Amino acid sequence: MTTDFTTGFTVDRSPDEVFAAVNDVRAWFSETITGASAQVGDVFSFTDKAITSGRIRVTGLVPGRQVTWHVEDADDEWDDTEMTFEIARGEDGTTLRFTHDGLTPASTCYQLCVRGWTACVNTSLHALITTGAGRPFPASVAP
Repeated sequence: MTTDFTTGFTVDRSPDEVFAAVNDVRAWFSETITGASAQVGDVFSFTDKAITSGRIRVTGLVPGRQVTWHVEDADDEWDDTEMTFEIARGEDGTTLRFTHDGLTPASTCYQLCVRGWTACVNTSLHALITTGAGRPFPASVAP
């Protein structure tokens, strides 16, 4: 049994639509994103007061099925952790399952990070997929 943070949802969209939305990081995660996130090896960074800041490398892309990121440099316990977005078509639609491997209840930032990821994934990314407009952390929260 894993204790890494996991969340997800099911939407009435295709796996390819969900995959495309996950890769549009600036539209759902943070308006401060710099860099690229469309290909394996791409690196993007973000800076926010509300959440940790860091540099993330895209380490895996399986169109319509999975996106994997590795945190190469972060201000806190995110450093050297991995995030995975698993996408699967089911009877009720397409399910997105997000896991932040290394973010556990023992982490100092756990409660704050859980709130942040829940807002980013379950609210902002969900809205981007279902309405075409996400709710990323605004650039105004950058230091």
